[in-house]
Amino acid sequence: MNTWVKVSRFNLERPANYLLLPWIIPLSFAVGAATAGRRPPHVASGYLLSFFVYFAVQGAQTVSQSLPFGLTLGASRRSFYFGTALLGMALALVSGLVLTALQAIERATGGWGLSIRFFRVPYLLNGPWYATWLTSAVVLFALFIYGMWYGTLYSRWGLLGTLAFLTVGALVVVAAVVADSFEHWHVGSAAGGSFTGLTALGLTGVVAALTVLLLAAGHATIRRAAA
Repeated sequence: MNTWVKVSRFNLERPANYLLLPWIIPLSFAVGAATAGRRPPHVASGYLLSFFVYFAVQGAQTVSQSLPFGLTLGASRRSFYFGTALLGMALALVSGLVLTALQAIERATGGWGLSIRFFRVPYLLNGPWYATWLTSAVVLFALFIYGMWYGTLYSRWGLLGTLAFLTVGALVVVAAVVADSFEHWHVGSAAGGSFTGLTALGLTGVVAALTVLLLAAGHATIRRAAA
């Protein structure tokens, strides 16, 4: 565990990449939404997606850029992997708390005085503060781990393996969209249940379970990754 902490601190040698850059794009969008002159109420929560996507980018960059140097310093692949995952978890928890605080301020000020909904994402991040914190932290951590696996696959199999990975991911997304469409067509009712009838916390639980699978898959892959 001590080695994992050291790996986390090693990755934080460039703190701006993890603590500053992720907030620049969404806050820029927030300022743009506030000054766009649209009539209230204005739902601008879609812009927050850039913040979540950047977490996946961080995970991929951390593995692809820091793994060779980390191994040179004597860290094992296992220690590097779980130390980096520990960093992702800490960043997700802190970022989720910041998002929760900003959401609370947005509610207290009536949408920053302009009836703007930026940090209140319909369905997903629109409940009690603890639900917002838990859901945002879990989703951010899942995206970070997904990015780590992406970076590991690139280190192991190069461009061809990465393209295959993206193809499989695209097929999963398409399958989810088709399943959701079936639900809207009431096809799922014939099976006696609802596929998409999850609460936000229920969906958070599903994402958490998938994250565990991603962690295991990434660990199995990094053991064969090139240095």
